[in-house]
Amino acid sequence: MKTKDIKILLVDDEPDILEIVSYNLASEGYEVFTAKNGVEGVAKAKKKAPHLIIMDVMMPEMDGIEACEVIRNTPGLENTIITFLTARGEDYSQVAGFDAGADDYITKPIKPKVLVSKVKALLRRLKEEKKEVEDIVKVGGIVINREEYKIINNGEEIVLPRKEFELLSLLTSKPNKVFKREVILDKVWGNEVVVGGRTIDVHIRKLREKIGDDHFKTVKGVGYKFVL
Repeated sequence: MKTKDIKILLVDDEPDILEIVSYNLASEGYEVFTAKNGVEGVAKAKKKAPHLIIMDVMMPEMDGIEACEVIRNTPGLENTIITFLTARGEDYSQVAGFDAGADDYITKPIKPKVLVSKVKALLRRLKEEKKEVEDIVKVGGIVINREEYKIINNGEEIVLPRKEFELLSLLTSKPNKVFKREVILDKVWGNEVVVGGRTIDVHIRKLREKIGDDHFKTVKGVGYKFVL
């Protein structure tokens, strides 16, 4: 997908942020729309069907959390990438945002160039989601052979137990996306015997030992993500 075909909706009640951020994103070639509150943001999201929504949390009329929930329940917008703008230290907003269905968050204040880089990283998920599930997937220096349950990390073959393999396969399916703990339990363990709350942590620890600690990041109170 070409940059000019990508639609981004920016929702914030601060005019300066709308102006600065929209200018920088438009300068990169993206088609940018803006809204000044959650109600307007939801309406514009339904009308424009953006690929990415960048939304403030604290806004009048309807805050970002509620707006995110409405958007997530709107047919055709279920897979829209949503990232929140949060002030430093607003951990509660980040957790609430993920619970509402957000994919990521951006901490304010942020430099325009850093924001653009963050946006590009988020939009890479569009390409990932369009790829069909393949038997052999390459992520950085890691090759995952789903058919043979085989992992090759920087040229070295690694044998993983089934659940570790499935957990790695899930996390690497969308690099940088935070997978909530309940999603991980559902996707990896499903309806199998109930596992303890520490089960995921133990499996992540083992993957860190075998694949590399730097690849697995913990989002406190939410879940985990795989980073390159």
